[in-house]
Amino acid sequence: MLVNATAMLQAAAKGHYAVGAFNTNNLEWASSILDAAEELQSPVIIQCTSGAAKWQISYKVVADIVKQLVEDKNITVPVALHLDHGTYEDVFKCIEAGFTSVMYDGSHEETFDLNLKRTEEVVKAAHAKGISVEAEVGGIGGVEDGVASNGELADPEQCKAIADLGVDFLACGIGNIHGIYPENWAGLSFERLGEIKALTGDLPLVLHGGTGIPVDQIQKAISLGISKINVNTDLQVVFAEATRAYIEAGKDQQGKGYDPRKLLKPGRDAIVDRTKELIVEFGSQGKGWA
Repeated sequence: MLVNATAMLQAAAKGHYAVGAFNTNNLEWASSILDAAEELQSPVIIQCTSGAAKWQISYKVVADIVKQLVEDKNITVPVALHLDHGTYEDVFKCIEAGFTSVMYDGSHEETFDLNLKRTEEVVKAAHAKGISVEAEVGGIGGVEDGVASNGELADPEQCKAIADLGVDFLACGIGNIHGIYPENWAGLSFERLGEIKALTGDLPLVLHGGTGIPVDQIQKAISLGISKINVNTDLQVVFAEATRAYIEAGKDQQGKGYDPRKLLKPGRDAIVDRTKELIVEFGSQGKGWA
């Protein structure tokens, strides 16, 4: 059974660990993430962007895949199915499709007032159905599904205004970016994170762009109030590396090595292994029902 993300993130905030939010791209991705979480008895968030949903045909297909996997694999840990970087329109599609959590990303709207207005509407609609809500203040660097930003630092007062609407967790720009971090990246702004936390209180905060941030910075961010960490590129990279190694070794030309079940297995195993490593880094192992 799927749950919303509120309780697991509130527990993470109190326990000073973070729950990994891993993006799914297909059946193999979702299955591997669930295997890792179940093995380590960690709560987990499986999330999906509009682009990944389109690749899988629809949000409804994504929801049905994850729900059936949770049931058929007898997953015992809490699992939330979350919309990542959703538009206002996407949010309502996911509510209808059966997602248990949604993110309305109003950080790229023309004005902060529009972000505020639409976030308030999303909170009312989602909470009426028991669905948790993530909002965003301050753009996240890099590009994801066409949403780009310079990665400015979020305004603490704006974060408080959004928090006061009753959102369940909040993504805030603190120098993080999507994708691979460049060599000249300045690092996370812990000063800004502290300022935001001081005004938002117990509200769980979210770190987008988790791929490539040094472990010491990840763990310091967790100690300062980050309770959800998004991971997408990281799993794509290890999947590609494992698949490339299989083909470069000529295994696809040995016997029935071309069988997609054999071809995809190294990548699927790599996702499991990397997800387990990240769960340990985030400190959520054994916290399935914390």
